[in-house]
Amino acid sequence: MYLGEIVRKVLRRMAEEAAFFGDTVPPKLKVPFILATPIISAMHQDTSPDLKVVANRLKDILEILDHQNFCCVFYCLFISNTSLKMRKVIVELCYIVATRGARLSAAGILSILKKMGRDTMREGEKQRTVIAMDGGLYEHYTEYRNCLENTLNELLGKEVSETVVLELANDGSGIGAAILAACHSKYLETDE
Repeated sequence: MYLGEIVRKVLRRMAEEAAFFGDTVPPKLKVPFILATPIISAMHQDTSPDLKVVANRLKDILEILDHQNFCCVFYCLFISNTSLKMRKVIVELCYIVATRGARLSAAGILSILKKMGRDTMREGEKQRTVIAMDGGLYEHYTEYRNCLENTLNELLGKEVSETVVLELANDGSGIGAAILAACHSKYLETDE
C-alpha cells in the first residue's frame, strides 16, 4: 500500500496552499515515494512527549529541522522548521491516512466474505474462516492492523466476527500463487 505517498502528497499540498512549513516548500517533499510506509508507521507510533521520532524522520528524509536544530547556517535558507504543534498535526495526518486505508481494506475483506456467504451465521452453524494476511504493512504497522481488525469486527458484528480470524502468513503471496497454479492445472485436467 502507498500510505507514505498519500501522506507526502497531503503534506506537499499543505506546504503549497497553507504554508505549513513556512514560506518555502521543502524540495524533497516534491520527490515521489520519498516517504515510505515504515516511516509513516514510525511517526504515527511516536509516543515521546516532544515527538522526537517525527522530528528526526522529517530531518532525515525531508531535511526539515525542528526548532532546537534550526540554527544551522546554510540550512536556514532552504529548510523549514517544525514546532511540536506541527509534529502533532503530522501524527494526526498519519493516523487519518492509516485509518482510512485499514477501513477500506476491511470493507474489501467483507466483500469477499459476503461473496463466499461467510458474512452471516446460519442456524446451528459456526464455520470458522481464516484469512491469511501477508506483508509488512499488516505485520509491522500495529495501529493499522488493530484498526483493520476492529473495523472488520464492527462490520461483521459480534457473533460472526468470532468465527473470522485474521492470521499473519509470511510468504502468503507465494503460497497463494502455488494454490492458484494448482487449481488452474486441475481445471485444465477436467476440461480435457
